[in-house]
Amino acid sequence: VQLQASGGGLVQPGGSLRLSCAASGSIFMLNSNNSMGWYRQAPGKQRELVAHITVGGITNYADSVKGRFTISRENAKNTVYLQMNSLKPEDTAVYYCNFRAPPTFRRTDFWGQGTLVTVSS
Repeated sequence: VQLQASGGGLVQPGGSLRLSCAASGSIFMLNSNNSMGWYRQAPGKQRELVAHITVGGITNYADSVKGRFTISRENAKNTVYLQMNSLKPEDTAVYYCNFRAPPTFRRTDFWGQGTLVTVSS
């Protein structure tokens, strides 16, 4: 599976950004009971979960973004979105799109190239 992410950039505190990530490749994986989402990595810190969403629409958010970020997906387009509102300087990080296939597949995790989000005045 290949992932193409877009939408990062520079935004002022309190502003909004929308990230998109489109998956392509294995039809078997794309049609599986997969989940897609976003992780982020700030300088000097470990990569952490931001949000994930299943094919069925079940979501999981990091506590730090609940109420500010919304994840959604268009299954027909194999695309996941992350709407980020009320952004804070601590949201500054490289955001990585993630595709997670069911454990029945030999390989389950795929990553996009990362898109930089900078929240600064």
